[in-house]
Amino acid sequence: MENLTDAQLAGLTQEERAEAVGMTSEHLTGRTMAIEFDPEEETRFAYPWAPDVDYNKRTAIDADELTATGVNLRIRELMEEGYGTIVIRNPRGKHALGVGILSRLNLIFEGSLGYFATGLIDGPNVRINGRVGWSCGENMMSGTIVIEKNAGSTFGAAIRGGDLVCKGSVGSRTGIDMKGGTIIVGGNTGALSGFMMQRGRMIFCGNAGRNLGDSMYDGTIFVGGAIRSLGVDAVEAPLTDLDVAWLQRKLHMYGLLPEGGAGHFTKVVAGKQLWNYDNLEPTEKKLIL
Repeated sequence: MENLTDAQLAGLTQEERAEAVGMTSEHLTGRTMAIEFDPEEETRFAYPWAPDVDYNKRTAIDADELTATGVNLRIRELMEEGYGTIVIRNPRGKHALGVGILSRLNLIFEGSLGYFATGLIDGPNVRINGRVGWSCGENMMSGTIVIEKNAGSTFGAAIRGGDLVCKGSVGSRTGIDMKGGTIIVGGNTGALSGFMMQRGRMIFCGNAGRNLGDSMYDGTIFVGGAIRSLGVDAVEAPLTDLDVAWLQRKLHMYGLLPEGGAGHFTKVVAGKQLWNYDNLEPTEKKLIL
């Protein structure tokens, strides 16, 4: 079943596709998990279908007359040709650009993007020299995304890995259902940021809106400015020397370290009162909520 075309793969079941691309199945307590990488490999992991690109091989796409689908298809065609650095000119705020890229790539957008920009990615290093709309970086797995200006709501929704950076301010519900990785915001964030956060770290150099960290299960939020209010089961925690060292190193990487350092940041974590919510007495539930 090797060397199948995309059309042939589309006609197969999930198990047949996994077998066709060399994935194996490991049975764990009645469940099946597809193993995509060999744990014995010493080299950097890559998907079996990921094209071999040269970062020094650079080209550009003029998106002015193309649809979002056309731009995304052209990016994949150029990757197959070995281009490792692709510049997108005149994106004109189109939605869902740069999504679903599962290999290493330098991707540069010269302009602003619309909703759902660069979501579902695993590996690319993306720079956006403008603004973005809602849900930028949604379900990002690895790599970096750096936005030079502002971003809309649900920034980094359900992110699982990598660094998602906005040098300006973002809207509400930043990092909702976050499962890993790091979100960094140079300015302010809106209400309900960190809602149902499960893992990972968020850094807000400016202020945070109402109900920060509401119903967060785990993870850490750092805020450099004022916090309008904390959400249910979100509590302040002591800022350790290790926290400060990590903050300074991470913020310095993206040119966002304040002149006075990071010792003034407020640390917010889960109070863990909701971890066993179903087992609480009614009166205890009322106290939490």
